[in-house]
Amino acid sequence: MSTAPGHSQASSHRSPEGEGAPVSNAPQVHISEVGPRDGLQSVQGVMSTADKCRWIDALAAAGLREIEVGSFVPAKLLPQMADVVDVVRHALTLPGLCVMVLVPNRRGAQAALAAGVHKLTLPVSASEAHSLANVRKTREQMVEELRSVVALRNAEAPGVPVEVGLSTAFGCTLQGAVDEDDVIRLALACADAGVDEVGLSDTTGMAHPAQVRRLFTRLRAELGDHAGAAHLHNTRGLGLANCLAAFDVGVRSFDSSLGGLGGCPYAPGASGNVVTEDLVFMFEAMGVSTGVDLQKLIAAREPLKAGLPGEPVYGMTPEAGLPKGWRT
Repeated sequence: MSTAPGHSQASSHRSPEGEGAPVSNAPQVHISEVGPRDGLQSVQGVMSTADKCRWIDALAAAGLREIEVGSFVPAKLLPQMADVVDVVRHALTLPGLCVMVLVPNRRGAQAALAAGVHKLTLPVSASEAHSLANVRKTREQMVEELRSVVALRNAEAPGVPVEVGLSTAFGCTLQGAVDEDDVIRLALACADAGVDEVGLSDTTGMAHPAQVRRLFTRLRAELGDHAGAAHLHNTRGLGLANCLAAFDVGVRSFDSSLGGLGGCPYAPGASGNVVTEDLVFMFEAMGVSTGVDLQKLIAAREPLKAGLPGEPVYGMTPEAGLPKGWRT
């Protein structure tokens, strides 16, 4: 992921003596929590501003250094995001936190930059059908929108990274199969438009590990340092397997949602982001540092449940508990 306030590129530095001992506490993978945006946009209930702020506080206290706190979209379309300016204002008070928001267009980007956010992400769909349903624009029109947002960023806030997660990169419930060559061509077009990173999103939970390895390998070969995060869903139970497949081919940035909250309102049948608690457990158990305190992360489920009473939350790790002697 691109650097921003509170966000360091995940890496493992080695000692100059060549002994292989880490000399930095920087996490080896970067986990971006998307629940307060991607999760909340997908539920029927509306979490109060105070409850959102308490939840974000708990997520940050657990060590998450980047949180997607909302989206700048019309309240009539997503009433769950109507208080985004107030939520951003609160999140900006948390030390060391990269405050990220989703914006669908230049107007949203202008409002987000005026609010002082640290990072912008835009939705660009690899599927034409999903693009028209989600943002009412063709893929080509969204690339032009990207150019406009990048120009705005360059003029008003040159230090704010702009990223794209290519939605439906692994398949679409509206269109069906999505050609991998089309995904790579669109990724290159986004990079040419000037964005800092292009990641791949399994919006509909249709991906499998071999596909994830293949497509991220191609993306990284084509874009190099501009290749971004893996945003994977657990719709068919393959979320963690797909994250591990992406990790195996060099991906070090991952999106996830506490309690597996989330989906896409404009992709029928889409459900379930990768559960942050399970993702952190997997990496930490492997000896791959995330910078996240798992016990505090599990505790962050309480303000989520208090703010959305009755909403199902998921996660194998919180249900099973941590192994005896576990520490992070």
